[in-house]
Amino acid sequence: MKKKTLYQITPARIVFGLMTCAALCVDSFDNPAHAATAVAAAPAPMLVRQGNRLNVPAGSPLRDRLLVATVGQDALPHEVSLPATVEADPAGTVNILPPLTGRLLELKVRLGDTVRRGQVLATMSSPDLAQAVADAQKARDALDLAQRALVRARGVNEAGSNAAKDVEAAQSAVAQQTAELRRSEARLRSLGAEGGGAQAGQVLKIVAPTSGTVTALNAAPGANLNDANAALMTVSNLDSVWVTVNVPESVVGTVAPGQNAVVTLAAYPGRSFSGKVAFVSAVLDADTRRARARIVFANPDGIFKPNMYATAVLGVPQGAQPQVPASALLMNNDSVSVFVEAEPWTFVRRTVELGREDGDKVRIRSGLAAGERVVVRGGVLLND
Repeated sequence: MKKKTLYQITPARIVFGLMTCAALCVDSFDNPAHAATAVAAAPAPMLVRQGNRLNVPAGSPLRDRLLVATVGQDALPHEVSLPATVEADPAGTVNILPPLTGRLLELKVRLGDTVRRGQVLATMSSPDLAQAVADAQKARDALDLAQRALVRARGVNEAGSNAAKDVEAAQSAVAQQTAELRRSEARLRSLGAEGGGAQAGQVLKIVAPTSGTVTALNAAPGANLNDANAALMTVSNLDSVWVTVNVPESVVGTVAPGQNAVVTLAAYPGRSFSGKVAFVSAVLDADTRRARARIVFANPDGIFKPNMYATAVLGVPQGAQPQVPASALLMNNDSVSVFVEAEPWTFVRRTVELGREDGDKVRIRSGLAAGERVVVRGGVLLND
């Protein structure tokens, strides 16, 4: 007896299959609403390309993810942030030079001390000081002798025993010795070594020529001062300081005296100081290719200290230009483009030329006009 397999085809099974297919066909013809529902369930396309135009049809989920905004126009100055340094005003800075060569005996100030005009800063000894004192003593004695000779000559002339030329010669000698004494005394005054103390101890006092702060100190007691052109110390008046800004060559043409500037210091976070550019160098530094611009600040409280690092924000004038958020820009190889709305929910790609950045917005030099509408969010979803 032959055994039946599970998949053996019998007449009964053939009849059952034909009846099932017929029932399904009848159900489809008798229920057109069911067929329409199946067609309607197909999702709408996200994007439809029409030539160079991209259309986002109604029902597309892209409509909820795209944001379109109108292109604005801005003529406000472009803010450029540049490194700067606090410097003492050269007009109030004095290098203290030793008036003579010699030996430094004592320093009476320290770096950072505030000094007043006429205050003794240091003392030194010098062989040249003894020579200057001796010259003054000789001139004083010679003048005294010449004056006595003049008195005698006049007396003799009145008695008729000598000629008038002898009196004139005595008067000339007095005049010459007077001039020599004045010269030697002026020399002592320039050295700050007038009086018997200088003559006795030959100690030279170096005094402050102006009031200010000791901003540099280059010698110590006991040092031999052999170079009269080497500064012993520097005294700077810090009531007014300069903030020197290093301006790159690319923007130096837009920086001019009188321009507004805002300066911040790392030492005082959260604070800013407003000023105006007072000077712009006519020459660029050969190494850095930058020009120096200086901003003057009053400094009565000593907030600005020389050699502090600062940041200066300068407002560079700009003409009226379209401006868009940076999120609207799409990078394509070497070009930058945006999607412009040609019709409602229909967009065209357009290449633009970028200008300066201002925070999260970018100026557009060409390719867009104010009033046009562009995709400012989700544009990457339209990107090829």
